Amino acid sequence: MAELKDTITVRVNVEITPESLKTIVENAKKSVGPNQSGVYRIDTAGKVDEMISQFLLEKDFEGYVKDTKNYKSFAIKNRGLH
Repeated sequence: MAELKDTITVRVNVEITPESLKTIVENAKKSVGPNQSGVYRIDTAGKVDEMISQFLLEKDFEGYVKDTKNYKSFAIKNRGLH
């Protein structure tokens, strides 16, 4: 697991596959289970945030952004450039 670091929250649009989203929601629900009324009490959007953030920390996003070769044009069109 990655060491704890100071972080900031950046709100961005991230493209993931519908299958990834479905898997996160299904697994998040499994992790908490339904309450007595059969309702799942979990913030699935928050879980997506957690999963992506953890992935970036564990997979060395800092190293990735330091490498200037990674700033080439991407096959995915950049949308809404500011």
